[in-house]
Amino acid sequence: MEYAVIFLPLFGTIIGYLSKYFGDMTSQLITTVSVCLSAVLSIIIFYNGVINNGYGNYLIYEWISSGDFQANWSINIDPLSSIMLVVVTLVSALVHIYSIGYMSHDPNKPRFMSYLSLFTFSMLVLVVSDNFLQLFFGWEGVGLSSYLLIGFWYKKNSANKAAIKAFIVNRVGDFGFAIGIFLIFLFFGTLNYNEVFQLVPSFSEKIINFIGFDINLITLICLFLFLGAMGKSAQFFLHTWLPDAMEGPTPVSALIHAATMVTAGVFLVVRCSPIFEYSQFALNFVAIIGMMTAFFAATVAIVQNDIKKIIAYSTCSQLGYMFFAAGVGAYHVAIFHLFTHAFFKALLFLGSGSVIHSMNNEQDIRNMGDLWKKMPFTWISMLVGTLALTGFPLLSGYYSKDAIIEFAYLSHTKIGYFAAAVGIITALLTAIYSWRLIFKTFHGRFNNQKISKSAIHESGLSITLPLAILILGSIFSGFLFKDFLIGHHYTEFWGNSILLLKKFSHEQVPVWLLYLTPTLVTLSIPLSYYLFIDNVKILDNIKLKNKVLYNFLLNKWYFDEIYEFIFINPIKKIGLFFWKSGDVKTIDRFGPDGISKLVKIISNKATKLQSGYIFDYAFVMLLGLSLLLTFFIIYK
Repeated sequence: MEYAVIFLPLFGTIIGYLSKYFGDMTSQLITTVSVCLSAVLSIIIFYNGVINNGYGNYLIYEWISSGDFQANWSINIDPLSSIMLVVVTLVSALVHIYSIGYMSHDPNKPRFMSYLSLFTFSMLVLVVSDNFLQLFFGWEGVGLSSYLLIGFWYKKNSANKAAIKAFIVNRVGDFGFAIGIFLIFLFFGTLNYNEVFQLVPSFSEKIINFIGFDINLITLICLFLFLGAMGKSAQFFLHTWLPDAMEGPTPVSALIHAATMVTAGVFLVVRCSPIFEYSQFALNFVAIIGMMTAFFAATVAIVQNDIKKIIAYSTCSQLGYMFFAAGVGAYHVAIFHLFTHAFFKALLFLGSGSVIHSMNNEQDIRNMGDLWKKMPFTWISMLVGTLALTGFPLLSGYYSKDAIIEFAYLSHTKIGYFAAAVGIITALLTAIYSWRLIFKTFHGRFNNQKISKSAIHESGLSITLPLAILILGSIFSGFLFKDFLIGHHYTEFWGNSILLLKKFSHEQVPVWLLYLTPTLVTLSIPLSYYLFIDNVKILDNIKLKNKVLYNFLLNKWYFDEIYEFIFINPIKKIGLFFWKSGDVKTIDRFGPDGISKLVKIISNKATKLQSGYIFDYAFVMLLGLSLLLTFFIIYK
């Protein structure tokens, strides 16, 4: 069963791609059924682990064996990987079903479905690894899959640029991740999780010289590992690829943001909790980057107009919550929010895809409005997703996001208190931009000039069925799993899969903290309706009076422009110099172009000897005979 969970998506990838020769429906059926079976088996594995403690390590084969070093291909099932299996396969299965309807008019459906399955397989390889080498293989696999899917519509120049941008930005993080793995192997002599984690305490005080600086080894390893997580999970400074990734089809966005690529960074930090717990500096750095990302992304989302980019920045912000939860030592709460977030974020993306699908690929919320009567089920889906995202009482986000704020406060550290404050402010911003999206899209006046309102209709069953399932997850996942994953007896479930050294006492949570965030979130609903529907002139006046701030947020804090000025333009100039001066004027001139030119000159001269006159040929023969005689006389 454990083997089938991993290899069914790979089977779907290969057979689904080859099925393009047998028809679109064959590829869709094979890939979707394969991933759905994997999802069912994942739920069984999770249930078996909880009830029967059915965890274990299942060897696929010995991958590398050299001296004392050994790295296997294995399927490591523990509480952490089992819950990740459920998240990845279940969301992926729903995205596959959704894609059948959403991509119905695309001529390359087999390729698309195959790439989706490859994405799922790569993420599964990542989460069930028992060593850093297999983890890195899956890590790069999801990077490759994201490149293929973001640039799926390769005839669009913007899609190609977005795919390349995602690939290059992730290379920066992956380079740091690789250095972290090299350091682990250099000093620990192994890459297997259990062996590394057992050796960490004995190296906790070790200082090494790194590029001229004396630094703690564990801290250095943690920082490089987290650099990889920053790239994959689009954290501050390495976040710029995530909004542009919306150039891919909407099902891709849902899969990237809810279950696969961006959650890999959070999983890495939590999986390596036995390392991070021995470096307070690294944990503080994780928390600070998480806070900065949560706040930054929320401020940008509040002024964006592309429906998918608003939700993309929302993902970036929610990932920041997860990281600062891990930074204060509440790794289990980070995974709990990852779990609930998967449902409502997939719901929001697939719901927005339903809107885009019905409005002939329109994505600007300013060109929408008053759609709730035409698309009632999609409206309800987006409404539930928004309520869950904002942390409205009793929905999934309420239990997980508020828990992050509470646990940050309960850490009783300066970082923790500051993180809790940032979390509360960001929660208010999240509520405002989320309700802005709902009101601009589904309420107010219909503003589209390109499509008639009468032409808009609700999406088909293959799109609405996944939405219905995700609605249930968005409503009930927090309530059903709260006590189980982060309650008083959470250590009974997590066991040794996460190192939880810090103890959090729920009795110490002040009453005002319990009610502050839900109150702000609830009050934001009428406030947003008033600002975005009833009296839009207020915001127009605020924009006019604060143009600098508005443009600053609209242009995403000018990160793209800054990076272009600091990195891209200088690198382009260096590249052009080496291309024109080094490649064209030197290598080509004296290399292939020079040789071919010389051969051409010689051949042109040689053709003159072929005159057709007998006396010319006799002269050449006489000249050759003279040279031969001279040679034999000299070297006789």
